[in-house]
Amino acid sequence: MKFARFVFKNLLRNRRRTILTVLSIGVSLFIFSALISLPTVANRILADTASSTRIATHNRAGLAYELPAAYQQRIATMPHVVAVSPESWFGGIYHEVYDQFGNEAVDPTTAEQVWPDWGVTLTQWEDFRRLRTACLVGTSTMKRFNFHVGQQIMLRGTYYHFAVMLTIVGELKGKAPRDFLIFRRDYLQEAARRSPFIDIFWLRVDKSENVGRVIEAIDREFANSSGETHSESEASFNAGFIGGFRLFLRMAEILGVVVVITIAFVCANTAAMTMRERRNEIAIMRAIGFTPGTVLWLLLCESVVIGLMGGAFGCGVGYLALKTFSNAVPSLGGLPIVQMPPEVVAETLVLAASIGILSGLIPASAAARDNIVETLRAVA
Repeated sequence: MKFARFVFKNLLRNRRRTILTVLSIGVSLFIFSALISLPTVANRILADTASSTRIATHNRAGLAYELPAAYQQRIATMPHVVAVSPESWFGGIYHEVYDQFGNEAVDPTTAEQVWPDWGVTLTQWEDFRRLRTACLVGTSTMKRFNFHVGQQIMLRGTYYHFAVMLTIVGELKGKAPRDFLIFRRDYLQEAARRSPFIDIFWLRVDKSENVGRVIEAIDREFANSSGETHSESEASFNAGFIGGFRLFLRMAEILGVVVVITIAFVCANTAAMTMRERRNEIAIMRAIGFTPGTVLWLLLCESVVIGLMGGAFGCGVGYLALKTFSNAVPSLGGLPIVQMPPEVVAETLVLAASIGILSGLIPASAAARDNIVETLRAVA
C-alpha cells in the first residue's frame, strides 16, 4: 500500500496517454464483452424458458404444415402423458404492424396442466376457463402497451382475416415467454367458423426421465400417416429457433477474441514507448536503492490498473448497451436475460488485467534490468 500513491501519480503524469490507453482497452473489451454475452444469453434463454417435462409435437414437414385435431386424444391416452394442448398460431397485430408479439390460441381445459410453471394464479386460470374471450399476457407486453388486468384489447389477424376482441384476465410470469399472449382456442374456432390450424401439440409428461420414451411413442404412433410427427423436448424446440444464429454467435466470439488480441499488441507497443521515455527515471530509482523486482512490480501495477480501468469501462458500457438494446427492440420483449451475465463481467476483468500484465511485462522487465550507469550516460 505504501507504493499506491506513487503508482497513482505516475498514471497522472501523462494524462492524455493514460486516458487514451484506457479508452482503447475499454472500447475493445466493450466489443468483446458484448459479443461474448450473446452466446451466453442464448444458452440462458434455453435454460430459463424450457421445462424438463414438456414436449412439442409438430408436423415432420415443418411448422407450416397442419396436424389433425384427432391426434390430441390419441396422444393424451399414451402412458406417462399428463395433459395435451393443441396450439394454433394467430399472428395478431395490435394497432400497427410493428406492434407485433407472439399470440397463440390454446386449449383452456388443459393449459394449466401443460404450463404450470408460467406463474398464473389459480384464480386467473379459473377466469381463463370461464370467460370465452379471456387471454393471458406476458409481463413485457403488459408493460410495453400499458395493459392491465380487466382491459379489453383487439388483435387484427394476419393468417386469419378477422379480428378478435380479448379480455386480459392475468399475466404470464415464471418461465412463460415475456413477449407473448395466449387466448382460448374454442373462441378462435367460433370466430373462424372452422377448426383452427394446429401447428403444435404441447404436452407434459409425469417425469423428465420419461420424455425420451414418450417422444419415441408419439412419432412411432403417427409414422407413415398423412401427418407424420416430429416430437422434441422444449429445450430442443427452443434451440431450433436459435440454431439459425449459431454461426453468427460463433463468429461473434471469434471477432471478440480478434479485437482483444489486436488491442493487446497496441497496448504492448504503447507500454514499450512509455518505458523508453522513462529510462532516466527508472535508472534514478535504481540508483537510490529500488531493487529490480520492486521497479518491475511498480511498473506492472501501473499496467494492471490501466487495464482494469479499461475493463471496468468496457463492461459498464457493454452492460448499458445490451440493456438499452433489449428494451428498445420490441421483438425481444425487454427480456431481462438479454444483458451481460456476471461470468462475462468476471472474464472481461480477468482479461483486462491479463492485457495489462502481458503488455507491460517484457518492456518493464527490460527497463528494470538495464545497467544504471549506461542508462544515465545515454540520457545525459
